[in-house]
Amino acid sequence: MSDEVHPHKHRNVRGGTARAAVFGVSDGLVSNVSLILGIAGANSSQSLVRVTGLAGLVAGAVSMAAGEYVSMAAQRELLEYELDLERHSLRINPELETAELEAIYRNRGIAPELAAAMAHSVMDDPERALEVHAREEMGVDPGELGQPVVAAFASFVAFAVGAVLPLMPWFFTGGSSAIVASIVLGLFGAIGVGAAVAVATGRSFPRAILRQVAIAVVAAAVTYAVGSAVGAEIG
Repeated sequence: MSDEVHPHKHRNVRGGTARAAVFGVSDGLVSNVSLILGIAGANSSQSLVRVTGLAGLVAGAVSMAAGEYVSMAAQRELLEYELDLERHSLRINPELETAELEAIYRNRGIAPELAAAMAHSVMDDPERALEVHAREEMGVDPGELGQPVVAAFASFVAFAVGAVLPLMPWFFTGGSSAIVASIVLGLFGAIGVGAAVAVATGRSFPRAILRQVAIAVVAAAVTYAVGSAVGAEIG
């Protein structure tokens, strides 16, 4: 058995784009299959369900993108402000910041002499000092604060992809056949999302898939029941 160490690379999971994409597909699928089945339960008119599903797709995708952009932009601006404060402190209080970094290293079990040498070495380079202090004190990388526009676009596209799946049958047919097709496509979509989450996180495939399917089934069943009840009352 070889003891050779094989280096490996970690993916960047802090930018927010992957999270926005996964959440967007899941939200688009669950919300639009629920909306479509809710309307179909009340009124199975093909044109009405199709228009409602399209409206849900566009409105949801725009809302998701806007929300993701505002959220990430606000987070980025907050981190940039904190980094500016840290940069200012490094410039006017280098001794204090050096002592602070030395204390962090000592608290991690590094010998005092080595901790002092490491802290002084880091402080010799202002940009490296900012990066290390940001990582140690705030848990962030100054070069990886996230891209609001990219995350918003990913969220928009992902939501639209998820939302269009249960809507597709209503462009070709209506009534019970379209309802069944929407349910089947919704289930396949939920399985796909669950599998993607399992691949990305290394979690159990059955658990991730069952969780996603259960969420979609419960949401769709509730809205279909409500739609049917409302349709019966109107009728």
